[in-house]
Amino acid sequence: MKTIIIYRYWQNKNQTLGACTVLSEDNTPLFSGLSLERGWRDNEQGVSCVPLGEYKLVLEKSPRFDKMLWELKNVPNRSECKFHSSNYWYQLNGCIALGRNSLDINKDGYTDITASKSTMAAFHSALGNSKEAILIIKD
Repeated sequence: MKTIIIYRYWQNKNQTLGACTVLSEDNTPLFSGLSLERGWRDNEQGVSCVPLGEYKLVLEKSPRFDKMLWELKNVPNRSECKFHSSNYWYQLNGCIALGRNSLDINKDGYTDITASKSTMAAFHSALGNSKEAILIIKD
């Protein structure tokens, strides 16, 4: 089973930034990018980043996005935590976005991520035909 590791390197009450790597079954790196989440708000649904830990990921059809997305399972007191494209922290409701570079795109003083749609496509490609994976989130 493939493993996704997110190493968080910066966080405030509004946003969390990290580095995301997808590893093959033999730990060969298949993908790397930046991750963006909301900041830590006591794991409150819709406004907090995902707690540190290990989670099962399942590829599922998202009715909201009308496409196949990777969803985190067994997040304490949460549901519908997914990986999807987004450039800004405030577009995320407890989900995780991936991008290529960090930049204050809209000049609001917060770090945004660029090329999220193409980065998410590369993430899906790295996971190939997998339907399940493991996600590990670390500081």
